[in-house]
Amino acid sequence: FTEEKLGQAEKTELDAHLENLLSKAECTKLWTEKIMKQTEVLLQPNPNARIEEFVYEKLDRKAPSRMNNPELLGQYMIDAGNEFGPGTAYGNALIKCGETQKRIGTADRELIQTSAINFLTPLRNFIEGDYKTITKERKLLQNKRLDLDAAKTRLKKAKVAEARAAVSR
Repeated sequence: FTEEKLGQAEKTELDAHLENLLSKAECTKLWTEKIMKQTEVLLQPNPNARIEEFVYEKLDRKAPSRMNNPELLGQYMIDAGNEFGPGTAYGNALIKCGETQKRIGTADRELIQTSAINFLTPLRNFIEGDYKTITKERKLLQNKRLDLDAAKTRLKKAKVAEARAAVSR
């Protein structure tokens, strides 16, 4: 490998189709990581909450369930509406708006869970599974190619030495 980098050894070129597949795999990995990160930011804009979820995920524990912002706003509206009295126009409007906000919050929570399961999980499986296999196989191929190049170099040197020996006889 060092001799190749220094230009002292020939490098066996890989098949163009294989090189194309490897570059596509690398490109796919890079874009998949970008899409995953941006999706996580979209689904959970709070970086502290994302870090907390990541830590719980790595510890194989379930994150404590908290109300999200729409649910919290809805609960505040319902509490305020009850305080003002459901019989008043303002209190009744707050309760109705609060219930709607809570439904929006529940739908938001379901969207996040569904997106994580149906969208992010397959992407993560590609990065952590398929791409790791591709990388492992690529390294193995690189080592085999280097072994082949070293054997070719030794054969070439042996032929040159043999030819010199034949000439000197």
